[in-house]
Amino acid sequence: MKFPIGAVATAALVVAMAITPGAGWAQKSGGILKIQHMDTPPSASIHEEATVSVAVPFMAVFNNLVMFDQHVAKNSFDSIVPDLATSWAWSDNGLKLAFKLWQGVRWHDGKPFTAEDVRCTFDMLLGTDKLRRNPRSAWWSNVEKVTADGAFDVTFHLKSPQPALLALLASGYTPIYSCHVPLADMRRKPIGTGPFKLVELKMNESIKLAKNTDYWKPGRPYLDGIEYSIIPDRSTRMLSR
Repeated sequence: MKFPIGAVATAALVVAMAITPGAGWAQKSGGILKIQHMDTPPSASIHEEATVSVAVPFMAVFNNLVMFDQHVAKNSFDSIVPDLATSWAWSDNGLKLAFKLWQGVRWHDGKPFTAEDVRCTFDMLLGTDKLRRNPRSAWWSNVEKVTADGAFDVTFHLKSPQPALLALLASGYTPIYSCHVPLADMRRKPIGTGPFKLVELKMNESIKLAKNTDYWKPGRPYLDGIEYSIIPDRSTRMLSR
């Protein structure tokens, strides 16, 4: 299986610009990042869409369990770092992958994040009738089930050893969804745990994100917001910069 590296790298770069300073950059907070975007996303639900036009603007609304370190130029297993997970460990000859989760994380609507949200996300991805579309269902075909083993402990149970599962979980296409927000709402008014909240999605016009002032990573994000102007024509998009 090939990963959509270019697409994920583009989306990850946007998030990295928004929440982390580059080497030698002054760590000054504030400002709005304005970006020309290539297409109107069919929805805001990353798990139900295959296009990068969804991942780029909406990655910043969510968090993964783990992610690729944005300060490392090339993705590898060695560059996978914690996000909602604090640590992970393999057991049972590679058939179980257990994560310990951050405590005190809250969704944008103030409700607490727990292991149940991780379990719900993957119950949805492993199911056959919950998602309108499931374009990466093959990614999870080796996952038998995901269990919440406590409020902040979750385990992936595999049918056969799959070390590459960790890289799939670090992808920009693998955000954690909430148990309490209906999928219909995630398509137009997504609730995440990420550094930015959706303010407005105008089809064929713009996408606006605002800083999550209660973000669980201290001092982040640095920007006050991100605004995407949707300009499908490439020439017009390039001239507008």
